[in-house]
Amino acid sequence: MLILFDHPVMKDLRARIQVSQAQHLYRQPRISDSPQQPVMTIDGKTILNFCSNDYLGLANHPQVIHAFQQAANQYGVGSGAAHLINGHSRLHQQLEEALASFTGRERALLFSTGYMANLAVANALMDKDDIIFQDRLNHASLIDGALMSNAKLMRYAHNDSEHLRQRMQSNSSPDAMIMTDGVFSMDGDVAPLATLAQIAQQHQAWLMVDDAHGLGVLGKTGGGLVEALQLTPTDVPILMGTLGKAFGTAGAFVAGSHDLIEYLIQVARPFIYTTAQPPAIAGATLASLELVQSEHWRREHLQQLIHYFRQGATQLGLQLMDSNTPIQPIVVGESAKALQISRRLQALGLLVVAIRPPTVPNNTARLRVTFSAAHTREQVDQLLSGLSLACGE
Repeated sequence: MLILFDHPVMKDLRARIQVSQAQHLYRQPRISDSPQQPVMTIDGKTILNFCSNDYLGLANHPQVIHAFQQAANQYGVGSGAAHLINGHSRLHQQLEEALASFTGRERALLFSTGYMANLAVANALMDKDDIIFQDRLNHASLIDGALMSNAKLMRYAHNDSEHLRQRMQSNSSPDAMIMTDGVFSMDGDVAPLATLAQIAQQHQAWLMVDDAHGLGVLGKTGGGLVEALQLTPTDVPILMGTLGKAFGTAGAFVAGSHDLIEYLIQVARPFIYTTAQPPAIAGATLASLELVQSEHWRREHLQQLIHYFRQGATQLGLQLMDSNTPIQPIVVGESAKALQISRRLQALGLLVVAIRPPTVPNNTARLRVTFSAAHTREQVDQLLSGLSLACGE
């Protein structure tokens, strides 16, 4: 019998872990004993949370919880099968139709995660003779989707439309696709989507936007960056959105034309070969989608908190990035220093996670502050006070 813990491969893994620890890059999960909300119980201690993606405060909303419970009572817990077998419930169908209407597109298709949705689009639409152009700071799932598609992946400088234009002019293929985040998850800034749409149309290329961090937050009705910039489905033919952030539930979707969605249903492996998300998740998301559209005060309050924080952080001399979204990174530089400040904040009862390479480029480690509509101005004051103490030498 092979004893794996004595195997040379296991020793090599342990050595790699030790290197990660020595470089201040080691990660481990925190254990929560409470719902997602500003004040949480994590690792047995009460803490004020500033690192959640629950941007509108809907993850623990009574109406969303009730809808989940009612759906579970009717449909049970697991869906039991993939969508194309018998796992596609009436609630899944209603949610797809509601998301299509919400995004102004003909159809929408549900996925279990945003990662899977991005893999699905790249692999279904592109092959080895094609080229995918991506922003250098795109989310890992977009990058992995391109790599797994076997298409040629070409990166352009972050939010540099001219660099993208140059790369597309000097590289031709039967088909091309531009893939970008809408709101960049580690910097909090937004893509120059109107210009990207023009470039895509000039080159007859696909344009896909992953608006995971924009949907629900940006736009008059929460329609995301596309709505905020008043772009059309023709401008942005492929829209991916996640449900585990501003919507407060779980899963993701791709929205587009009837033909696009029908094609993904037929060939997208991450859709075909995955058990459908629980129907109760779909039921809860239908409830949260109504709140996203009807309770405008959540976005308004969120923007007020962001502005208030940026004013206070600037007065403290903190190095902020160019972001007007709930993602407010404070650049520190060295991983060890970012981790040290994060631990100081935690000792003060504030949870602000240190983001380190490889998630961000070397020497750009940062404190990633995120805000929720459930936060109060008084809680932002607590954060600013804590940052003043923790960031001091």
